[in-house]
Amino acid sequence: MAVAFHDLSSAAGLKKLDDYLLSRSYISGYLASKDDLTVLAALPKAPSSDYVNVSRWYNHIEALLRISGVSGEGSGVTIEGSAPVSEAIATPPVADTKASVAEDEDDDDDVDLFGEETEEEKAASEARAAAAKASGKKKESGKSSVLLDIKPWDDETDMKKLEEIVRAVEMEGLFWGASKLVPVGYGIKKLQIMMTIIDDLVSVDTLIEEVLTVEPINEYVQSCDIAAFNKI
Repeated sequence: MAVAFHDLSSAAGLKKLDDYLLSRSYISGYLASKDDLTVLAALPKAPSSDYVNVSRWYNHIEALLRISGVSGEGSGVTIEGSAPVSEAIATPPVADTKASVAEDEDDDDDVDLFGEETEEEKAASEARAAAAKASGKKKESGKSSVLLDIKPWDDETDMKKLEEIVRAVEMEGLFWGASKLVPVGYGIKKLQIMMTIIDDLVSVDTLIEEVLTVEPINEYVQSCDIAAFNKI
């Protein structure tokens, strides 16, 4: 079922999107899709940090576009009060395109296809090959986006200190993200915090069972659960 948002350049539109993303990592489904790109394109600028969930989602999608791109189809999304995304993509005039082709052909005429490779060209080629190889190795190790629900013992727990001690946890392949306090009842609030992990380096179960719920952190943390887990 298609999701609809209204005028994402307005405070009301951003508030609705922020509420929608409170319990979601993506606009639709469990993977980034064209729906996320549609909403991203409808935002006139990076959202304010006042919109915690929108900021978290925005930074995550921006990172995906830089690392691996977005290929999911999505379920469809409508942005009311905004111009269609396709209108923002300029199509070059036919005449300009032909001129570019002609220029490319002229440039090709100047290239010596059978000339010997210089030392500089050889070094540049080797550097590109090494970079491509390193890039391939990085992509072999998957990443995941995880949303944790961390609950205190009672309403007297210092939630600022709780978040500080959680963020103080450091390990290779673990990156803390946006966070938010969410009421759970009787004056108690839980900490919702995003993290990105490199799957080969970080086990979420081990992190929870052997770090976040043992001394000294368990002085503040009563329980820690996975609210959402998505492969990147």
